[in-house]
Amino acid sequence: MNVVELTKEGVMTPCQRLLSAARALVKCDAAALLRLEGDVLVPVAIDGLSEDTLGRRFAVSQHPRLAQLLSSGQGLRFPPDCPLPDPYDGLVAGHPHILPVHDCMGAPLRLGGRLWGLVTLDALTPGGLADVSPEQLRALTALLEDGIEKQDTIGALAERAEREQAVSRALLQTGQQPRRLLGHSGPLQQLLSEINIVASSDLTVLILGETGVGKELVAQQLHAQSARHDRPLIQLNCAALPDTLADSELFGHKRGAFTGAVQDRVGKFELADGGTLFLDEVGELSPAVQAKLLRVLQSGELQRPGSDKALRVDVRVVAATNRDLKQEVAQGRFRADLYHRLSVYPLHVPPLRERGRDVLSLAGGFLEENQHRLGARNLRLSPQAKTALLAYDWPGNVRELEHLINRAALRALSEQGRSARWVAIDPVHLNLGEAAHAEPALRASGHEAPPTVVLDGEGLRVATDAFQRQWIEAALAKHGGAMAAAAREAGMDRSNFHRLATRLNVGFGRS
Repeated sequence: MNVVELTKEGVMTPCQRLLSAARALVKCDAAALLRLEGDVLVPVAIDGLSEDTLGRRFAVSQHPRLAQLLSSGQGLRFPPDCPLPDPYDGLVAGHPHILPVHDCMGAPLRLGGRLWGLVTLDALTPGGLADVSPEQLRALTALLEDGIEKQDTIGALAERAEREQAVSRALLQTGQQPRRLLGHSGPLQQLLSEINIVASSDLTVLILGETGVGKELVAQQLHAQSARHDRPLIQLNCAALPDTLADSELFGHKRGAFTGAVQDRVGKFELADGGTLFLDEVGELSPAVQAKLLRVLQSGELQRPGSDKALRVDVRVVAATNRDLKQEVAQGRFRADLYHRLSVYPLHVPPLRERGRDVLSLAGGFLEENQHRLGARNLRLSPQAKTALLAYDWPGNVRELEHLINRAALRALSEQGRSARWVAIDPVHLNLGEAAHAEPALRASGHEAPPTVVLDGEGLRVATDAFQRQWIEAALAKHGGAMAAAAREAGMDRSNFHRLATRLNVGFGRS
């Protein structure tokens, strides 16, 4: 089965069934169903495209082909020599190399006269879609629109769209780039199900999970799906809350309450009145601050330092920690009564290593962000890079993946340039084989580890170049100067390997 977006039980979703049925009408290498959210197209089902496509959000203003399809009325086919960049270049699945799309067509989808999104069809062979008549395209469009309008499908799609748009609004409220909880693994689907259960209530939620798993995004989604979604979401990092400022940060103060209090200040609880207060890293609070927080949670009332007036606030509290608070309570470092107040509904965020192929969807989303931020046409993961990402254990979770993709994008761009039709991310750019992971694996396979690079205060780019230069020299020496064999060991395309070796001024013998 080529359709990628499956439920956790491996059963096709309504969108996938629709796309499969529609694709049966035409012969193509890939198809996608994209829903329009504001000015962004979000893939909801794909067939024949790489899994990382599901993590990408295609801004219409940055993808001229998609913009033309949306405004085309009944759809259109682009000529094979069309100069406009294709958003799916290098994303067609099932091939050992990154391949370009040579033929593309699509059509807008409408529900009740309102623009819903797009269906796109792509072929690797020039002219591969030449036999698809306008009548066939209209029949395919009608099939999809009819299916989406059916109650069982549209209900699920509408609910999902409303939820994700609410999350985007909540993220925009915090001044951040909108992001979603991406993936289709069983552990993530279980988390999303739990969020759906508790979000509409006013129960206090304690979000548990390792550093970097995305606890802040879970808190934002809880707020977005709650009845308080149109009220403030106020966030406070408890790890940066010293005892001397705790009262002022949480409860505010009156002018003259202490030295330096030159004017009245509103605290986080008052700012969040009617909305949600997110206490991140709550396990870092000192015992003195824990006691003050407990009083407000118990009574719903606070008193600004310097004031005799009690203020009543209506705040839903969501807290997060990477600590084992039960153990902290047992060891006397966290109040048992505060723990029970906070953990009315605990949510566990799974680590990335337990989420299987979600890593590819997440990587695709980060690549799409880097693509526009860095001015590249298409940033693509090579098949070898995908294998490397899936094999890694991600001790730093999603945050580590994001930073790794950012670095890899910069490295690949420095080698291949922004004018390339696409920029291939290879394992050497990911650099997952360094430190403790690299040397044992090399020894186990009988390979010699590359020489150790001494930084001596050099910058990251210089250190990276030195490491890559020595690795390539060692690989070429091992294979008697055969560039093709060394490129295979590096997990890189031969031409990309040649460009990298040339830039690093590494000599090579036979090809």
